[in-house]
Amino acid sequence: MMRVRLSLRRAGLFLAFFALALVALFPMRIMLGALGLGAVGLSVREVQGSVWHGKLKEVRFGAAALGDVDAGLNFFPLFVGRARIDASRAGEGGDALQGALSVTRHTLGLDDATMRLPAAAIFAPLPVSAVDLGDVSVRFREGVCDRAEGLVRAELQADVPGLSLPGGMSGTARCDGGALLLPLASQSGMEMLALRIVKNGGYTADFTVRSSDPAVQQALQTHGFAPSGDGLKLSVAGQL
Repeated sequence: MMRVRLSLRRAGLFLAFFALALVALFPMRIMLGALGLGAVGLSVREVQGSVWHGKLKEVRFGAAALGDVDAGLNFFPLFVGRARIDASRAGEGGDALQGALSVTRHTLGLDDATMRLPAAAIFAPLPVSAVDLGDVSVRFREGVCDRAEGLVRAELQADVPGLSLPGGMSGTARCDGGALLLPLASQSGMEMLALRIVKNGGYTADFTVRSSDPAVQQALQTHGFAPSGDGLKLSVAGQL
């Protein structure tokens, strides 16, 4: 009897270690596919490693290239039914990246993101070259923006006459009408950009410039701005 009991204990211990090994070696690429992150515009050329310590090669968010990123599944949020993938890249200035993607049965979110997003190819013909996120968190629940916070700054292209804004435009992320709203403005308040993004990556953007200078008005109109009740406006829509 004692011999049988020891055998059962050893078998149970072996199965436990085997299950632990399977979980530890579970490929990151399978988990990313299961979470369906491609539906929100995230793509990766190559995924290496396990769910706990993986490497994402040539990450792209829509048309924006984010480069190579280290990623790993956070263990503790799993106990409350949330899959959180922490992502990071060491570097200085705009090359550094920190944040996380969180997915539950009903929500999809970005947590505590600090990064630079190359934006010229995404929002063209808007004269926006890059978007900097500063500790930004966004959560969509059942496709509706449920929570948003953090500082967002847009850097403008330097070759657009009438738009000399070395300080760029900045604002705080928030939810509005079920969409993520990034209401950005220059220091003077004469230039404003309202960017709305929905869960599937669709966006609309209204860039408004108030100026009484005829030369500035003419220069902006050659770049697609048109007169409106609020000033000169350039409106675009697209998919991230």
